[in-house]
Amino acid sequence: MSAMTVDDSNTLKVGNLWVKGTPEAHLVDTNRVYMNPQTLFHRFGHQGPVHVVVEPMVFLCEGHPGVETDCVALNKIHRAVVRCEVGEQLPVKQFDLDPADDLGAISCTFRVDFMKRELGKKHELPHKEAVASLKATLPGQVLTQGQRVVLKHGGHNLQAIVEAVQTAKDLTGDDVGAGGSSYRAVFQASANVSVEAQPLSGITVAGRPVMAAQLAKFQNFDFEKIGIGGLDAQFRDIFRRAFASRVFPPDTIRKMGVQHVKGMLLHGPPGTGKTLIARQIGKLLNAVEPKVVNGPEILNKYVGQSEENIRKLFEDAENDQKKNGDSSQLHIIIFDEIDAICKQRGTTGGNTGVNDSIVNQLLTKVDGVNALNNILLIGMTNRKDLLDDALMRPGRLEVMIEVGLPDEAGRQQILRIHTSSMSEASFLAKGVDLASLAHRTVNYSGAEIEGLVKSAVSWALNRHVDMSDLSRDIDTDLIKVNQEDFERALEEVRPAFGVSQESLESCAPYGIIDHGDGHRDLEGMLQAAIRQVGDSSRTPLLTCLLSGPPGSGKTALAAAAALKSGFPMVRLVSPNDMVGFSEAAKVTAVQKAFEDAYKSPASLLILDDIERLLEYVPIGPRFSNFVLQNLLVLLKRSPPKGHKLLVVGTTSLTELVVSLGLDSAFNMWHPVPALKREHVGAVLSSLGAFEGPELGQALDVLETYSGGAAVPIKKLLMLVEMAKYGPQGADVAGAAAVTGRLAMDAWTKSVGDTVW
Repeated sequence: MSAMTVDDSNTLKVGNLWVKGTPEAHLVDTNRVYMNPQTLFHRFGHQGPVHVVVEPMVFLCEGHPGVETDCVALNKIHRAVVRCEVGEQLPVKQFDLDPADDLGAISCTFRVDFMKRELGKKHELPHKEAVASLKATLPGQVLTQGQRVVLKHGGHNLQAIVEAVQTAKDLTGDDVGAGGSSYRAVFQASANVSVEAQPLSGITVAGRPVMAAQLAKFQNFDFEKIGIGGLDAQFRDIFRRAFASRVFPPDTIRKMGVQHVKGMLLHGPPGTGKTLIARQIGKLLNAVEPKVVNGPEILNKYVGQSEENIRKLFEDAENDQKKNGDSSQLHIIIFDEIDAICKQRGTTGGNTGVNDSIVNQLLTKVDGVNALNNILLIGMTNRKDLLDDALMRPGRLEVMIEVGLPDEAGRQQILRIHTSSMSEASFLAKGVDLASLAHRTVNYSGAEIEGLVKSAVSWALNRHVDMSDLSRDIDTDLIKVNQEDFERALEEVRPAFGVSQESLESCAPYGIIDHGDGHRDLEGMLQAAIRQVGDSSRTPLLTCLLSGPPGSGKTALAAAAALKSGFPMVRLVSPNDMVGFSEAAKVTAVQKAFEDAYKSPASLLILDDIERLLEYVPIGPRFSNFVLQNLLVLLKRSPPKGHKLLVVGTTSLTELVVSLGLDSAFNMWHPVPALKREHVGAVLSSLGAFEGPELGQALDVLETYSGGAAVPIKKLLMLVEMAKYGPQGADVAGAAAVTGRLAMDAWTKSVGDTVW
């Protein structure tokens, strides 16, 4: 924000006045200037106090009969800051305060010095008393950066220099100067005041809360104004745990026998705003410029250089603490992708030991013998599980904040943030319903919502592009991003932790066919399990196993139930996606599926073809015990608090599941049998494949070639398709017979004898 200037638009020039000293000695302490009452009335139209500009400062002016009519009385400090002497003439203007400018100060920082320094002169100034004195004399006065005011204490004449003033506008990013401060503001008694000693002044400010003003702003700030949505709860936790102690004077905290928090870890899925939080913390606190370091930047090929890079990060904080002690400012060091350099010691390959040395060096700086108390280390990672345990104990990165997927209110905040500019510029159509979009973007991260908005904009812009003539002028006033653009964007941008729609729909290409009470019972059982997980506060984890012969429709049933569940995250874990994986890679993939499910408030996982996940082969027999043991652990491990998970497994080898002990890992077990004759007839009727006597003929053919065995529904549907495209000219039953014979020759008749 640029410095506020005083011009003829909000001032009234009243001519030159002669400079005089303050008419009475005690009026020096008021920090006001004085004019004759007649001058105030005739030239300004005011009987009482008025703000006047004596460049470059603004002063509160009162009437006093001891001042001549053509004079203005300034005390010694006033004359010093405007660079004038008694007897000179100065231009004086009226300064009109416009309420719309919102110049009320919410925080002020002063540096205190002696009015006149003397060699060896020292004084201790209690912070609380200094603040009380300033709040008693300054309310209503306009303070400008660099202005000096009188402050008396203990018989000493002191001066308080205005170092920074901050208004409500500063927090929105409008009209902000260097360091996020205004050039000028009206002092208010409710303002947060911080008093510091001028370097080399000989003054010690006792009991000074180092960051009181900045933290008060941080605690009550509307983060949506600076582009942070859906993270208010996380910011409140960060303030309480990491910053609340810094509001109080250092000696108070020392007497309580505790130390400030020195580190925090922000962890969670990609795109949820971890880096954004860390950067905005440094900006809002307005302390020493934060050092932002990407983890890999620390690494260096030369021996010892990586450790040296760690030490250099803390040099400024060390020098500040040596010089200023408890009054030193907070130094923030932000580590992005901290898992790149702080992996569990002993787990990295090679024999250099560089990773272990980096971890040791960081631990020493944060919590070693000569540990600093003026630092805050902020680490960010998507893989908290990779970090060294010693780094996360109390005294180090002890505050661990999970930055998860935003809730509905948070998603609406994020949508408002990313559409605010186009809305202000009238590019957003009035019919766009952000509340509805927020409701429909369950499990979208902040980055994915931003991508959704970009996709909608691309659809809107594309309507105005003539591909046959790209040079044609476009009337930008006609561009509107409407609800239809967002509908298309929702189909195009899918959440990483959402529903794998295509993979689930491919599991039931023919849809779900109702073929009897048994089928409806199975569907009802799955829906009951979904309701139990979704509604019950006592069931965070539920596991269900569907078993039956190959092709009996187990996966299709699970996929159809998952699509109807309404759970924000549904994932199919299939061996088809792990072709060529090693045992370790397969375990990692399964673990990741469970970890991703834990990030959503409610998730459903389908473990398809468990025997193939276990790499079972009947010759030997052989299976992967590594995969089995991990699967047993994951199936019994409850999700984190506030998260729910339903796992549906499918298997075609019932005996194998029992022999491996997997049956005990599932809460429910339901058989999905193949179809007997009456159920086959129901399926064929539903498909409309055969009618009247043809249906009976087809059933006879199938029964003949299956040897009376039950038919898996997947096989039945395939046979119907084969009959549909069988020999031309034959009747339907004949076509079914020919194609059925070809198919049945390769079909094992041991398809199971389970009946409804």
